[in-house]
Amino acid sequence: MSSRSAEAQRLSDLALLRRVRDRIDREYQKPLDVEALARGVNMSAGHLSRQFKLAYGESPYGYLMTRRIERAMALLRRGDLNVTEVCFEVGCSSLGTFSTRFTELVGVPPSVYRRERSAATEGMAPCVAKRVTRPIRNREAPVTEPQLA
Repeated sequence: MSSRSAEAQRLSDLALLRRVRDRIDREYQKPLDVEALARGVNMSAGHLSRQFKLAYGESPYGYLMTRRIERAMALLRRGDLNVTEVCFEVGCSSLGTFSTRFTELVGVPPSVYRRERSAATEGMAPCVAKRVTRPIRNREAPVTEPQLA
C-alpha cells in the first residue's frame, strides 16, 4: 500500500470515527453498543474500538458513558429530578452501574452531587458551567503546579 493510499484510508477512517462520535453525542439516551455503532459505519466492532481509542483516547463505550455522566450532572444540578430519574433519562439501564461510573468520573456519588452542587453554577453562563463541571475521565488529569516563567 502506498503512503498516499494509506493516508487516504486514515482520513476516511477519521471521517467515519467522527460520524460515530457525533452519533454518540446525538443519541446518548438511546441504547447504544459498540456492535451497533460499528455496523453503522461498516467496521468490525474490534476495529472501531481500536481506531476510536487511538483517535480520541478512550473507547466508544467510555466516551458514551462520559457523555451520559455530563448530561446527568446538568440534570442533577437543575434539581427537579431524583437520581433514579436522571439515570434513566440519560440512557442508563442500571442504577448501580450509573452510580459507580458517576462516582468514578466525578468523585462523589450522584446523590451527594445533587445535594451539594445544585447551586454551584447558579448565575454562570451555560457554556462556562459545562466547561467547569466537565468530568475527568479515569482521573487522567494530573494535578500540576503553575509554572512561573
